[in-house]
Amino acid sequence: MSTRGPTMSVFPPVRKDRVIPQLPHCFCKDAALHVERDFDPKVKAACQEQRTGTVGFKISKVIVVGDLAVGKTCLINRFCKDAFDKNYKATIGVDFEMERFEVLGVPFSLQLWDTAGQERFKCIASTYYRGAQVVIIVFDVTDVKSLEHSRQWLEDALRENDPTAVQLFLVGTKKDMSSPAQYSLIEQDALQVAQEMRAEYWTLSSLTGENVKEFFFRVASLAFEINVLAELEKSGTRQIGNIIKIQSNSSNLYAKSKKKKQQAACCQ
Repeated sequence: MSTRGPTMSVFPPVRKDRVIPQLPHCFCKDAALHVERDFDPKVKAACQEQRTGTVGFKISKVIVVGDLAVGKTCLINRFCKDAFDKNYKATIGVDFEMERFEVLGVPFSLQLWDTAGQERFKCIASTYYRGAQVVIIVFDVTDVKSLEHSRQWLEDALRENDPTAVQLFLVGTKKDMSSPAQYSLIEQDALQVAQEMRAEYWTLSSLTGENVKEFFFRVASLAFEINVLAELEKSGTRQIGNIIKIQSNSSNLYAKSKKKKQQAACCQ
């Protein structure tokens, strides 16, 4: 009779609803990190031949930044816990969630760092920016000022990271609260900002869940692809594109009649 105990797995099994067999589509081709409809052939071949090295044990660090009350915590909670809490509580410093996926049959994880949007907590939160592979900049589609401030949030995040080694996403929340006419106006400006940042643009609703799962699947898939390519190329630098340029005065956001008022406003 064998005295060996049950075999213990290093990692718990991945949830069935976190399995990604193919590359999720981008939200908008006008602002996407790439528009291919499938994973890089080298990535697919490596996964099929189990030549991904240690990538299966790797974790991509994701930081989520943006103004106070734009919905960063609600976004993360909707995906990780399938929950929406109407009783808003401001994040103090940072919160942290870990989500595990299976991409092309390979285990892969995202560390989701939910950072505070309040000015007084910026110093605390910014200490956690370093080492991010993904930066998600969140704005409220009903608040154009939060879109304007996204450039500053990007600048803050890039102070702690190599601009050529991060993937950027510009995400509009609270789509359920925006009328079609209002959303159409801000979307034009958001697409322009995303193109300037070289970020992929998404819009969603944490209340209804619209596009939330699709967005995080896209983030996980692109982060996984970059990790595998870096493993195959044995390169420490993961080139995403050219150096990101922040042009703070390059667009007229929303209605010109409100411009002076918006310029006078700042993060409190």
